[in-house]
Amino acid sequence: GWQASMKSGSLSYILPCNRLPVQLMSQVRVYTSNGQKKDLGSEGANRSTPEETLNKVGTGRQDTSTAGQKQSFLKEPIQVKVKAVLKKRDYGPKYTQNNFITGVRAINEFCLKSSDLDQLRKIKRRSPHDDTETFTVYLRSDVEAKSLEVWGSPEALARERKRRKEAEIKYRENLFRNQRLLREYREFFGNTKPRSSAAAMFFKGPGKVVMVAICINGLNFFFKLLAWVYTGSASMFSEAIHSLADTCNQALLALGISQSARTPDPSHPYGFTNMRYIASLISGVGIFMMGAGLSWYHGIIGLLHPHPIESLLWAYCILAGSLVSEGATLLVAINEIRRSARAKGLSFYQYVVQSRDPSTNVVLLEDAAAVLSVAVAATCMGLTSLTGNPYYDSVGSLGVGTLLGTVSAFLIYTNTEALLGRSIQPEQVQRLTELLESDPVVRAIHDVKATDMGMSKVRFKAEVDFDGRVVTRSYLEKQDIEQLLQEIQQVKTLEELEAFMLKHGENIIDTLGAEVDRLEKDLKQRNPDVRHVDLEIL
Repeated sequence: GWQASMKSGSLSYILPCNRLPVQLMSQVRVYTSNGQKKDLGSEGANRSTPEETLNKVGTGRQDTSTAGQKQSFLKEPIQVKVKAVLKKRDYGPKYTQNNFITGVRAINEFCLKSSDLDQLRKIKRRSPHDDTETFTVYLRSDVEAKSLEVWGSPEALARERKRRKEAEIKYRENLFRNQRLLREYREFFGNTKPRSSAAAMFFKGPGKVVMVAICINGLNFFFKLLAWVYTGSASMFSEAIHSLADTCNQALLALGISQSARTPDPSHPYGFTNMRYIASLISGVGIFMMGAGLSWYHGIIGLLHPHPIESLLWAYCILAGSLVSEGATLLVAINEIRRSARAKGLSFYQYVVQSRDPSTNVVLLEDAAAVLSVAVAATCMGLTSLTGNPYYDSVGSLGVGTLLGTVSAFLIYTNTEALLGRSIQPEQVQRLTELLESDPVVRAIHDVKATDMGMSKVRFKAEVDFDGRVVTRSYLEKQDIEQLLQEIQQVKTLEELEAFMLKHGENIIDTLGAEVDRLEKDLKQRNPDVRHVDLEIL
C-alpha cells in the first residue's frame, strides 16, 4: 500500500513499485486574494532533511544505486490557481427598496394621492398588458420616503392604513349605499376595455334566441293549460308541463347570459363566462325533474286509473298552434348555430356536441323535443279518439317524458364536460405547438395544456426552454457593438466587471420578457380563441 510522510516543508511519498522508495519534494506557495504569497518551504530549516526522512521510513534494503536515484530528483514548484469569486451579497430589506411599484399600488398601500406621485421619478418599463407597450412605475424607496413625508411617521401611516381597511370593510357591507363612490373609483382608474350592456346582449346572437323562446313557450304553456283543463287529457297535461319547464329553463338561461357579461374582478380574474354552462346544467336538471318526472307520473297514473276523455277538438287546434310556434323557434336556433359553427370552422353536429354555445344548444334541443313531443301527443290522442281507449293517451304521456329525459341527460353530460375544463381539439393544439417550436428563440417545449374555458375562450400553458444565445444575440443586435467593446476594455477591477454584468444582465432579462410577449401575441393571432397564455421559462 501507500505510505506517506508529510511535513510543512516537504511532501514525501514511498512507492511500493519494485520496493524502491521514490521521494517528491516541492515547495507549496499559498496565494491570497490580495496578491500576497507565503513560502512554506523555507520554514523549519532545522527540520530533518529528506534523506533522513527516507532513512527513517525505509527498511535498510536500499543500495547505493537507490540513493543515487533519489538524489537525482529536482525540486519542481507546484502552481496553484486561485479562482477569483465575488463575495456573496446579503440581500436584505434595504435592497428591495429599489424595486419598482405601480401607481395604483403606491396609492393603495402607502395612502397617497395621485398628485403626490407627480413629484417622484418616473420610470418607463415594459408593460405586461396587451393594450399598452410601456407603463410608468416608481422606485419603492421614493414612494416610502414620500409617504413618510406626507404622514410624518410610520406609526401615523399604519394608523391611516388601519382606518382605510376598516372603511373598506364597511364599504363592502354597504355596497348598495356606496354606488356613487364606486363610479368615482372607476372614473379615476378607468376601465381596461369597454363592455356592452347586458340589455344589448338579448337583441342578437344567443340572447335573441333565448328571448324568442321564452315568449313563445310562455304563450304555449298558457294555451295548453287551458286545453288540459277543458279536456283532461294526460298527453295535453304533459305538453303543458313541458312548455312550463321550457319557459322556466330559458328564463334561467337568460339569467346566465346576463351574469356571464359581468366584468372580471379580483375574486374571479377569468370572468364569469362559465355562468352560461352552470345555467344550462341547472336547466337540464330542471327538464329532467319537472318535464320528464311529471310526465312519467301523470302517464303512470293514467294507466292505473284510466278515465274517459272529453272532446279533443280544442286540444288538436292548440297542438297545431304549438307545432307552428315551436317550429319557428327551432328554426331560429338552427340558423344561429349554423352561423356560429361556420364562423368557427366546425360542422353543425360538432358545434352541438362540443357545447360551444350552451344557451343556444338548450333552446335547440328543447324545441326539437317540443316538436317531436307534439307529434307524439297528437298521434296518441288521435288513437284515443278513434278507439275510445284512454291507455293510448297515457302511453303518449310516457313517451313525452322519455323524450324529455333523453334531452336532459344530454344537456347534463355536455355541460358537465365543459365545466370540468376539457382540452381543445388535438389539431388546434398541434398548430400552436408547431408555432412555438418553429421559433428560433425556443429550444423545446414541455407540458403543453390548452384548456377550453367556455364561450370561445382558451387558456394555453406550456413550459418553454429558451435558447439563451438567440436571446443574447437579439439584445446585441440592438446595441452599438463598438461602444460595448469600449466598455469592456475599460473594465479593470472586479467591481467594474460586476457593474457591467449587472447592467447588461438586466437588459437581457428584459429582452427575454419581450420575446415572451411576442410569442404570446403570435399564439393569439394564430388562434383567436386563445385569451390567456402562460409560458413558464425552464
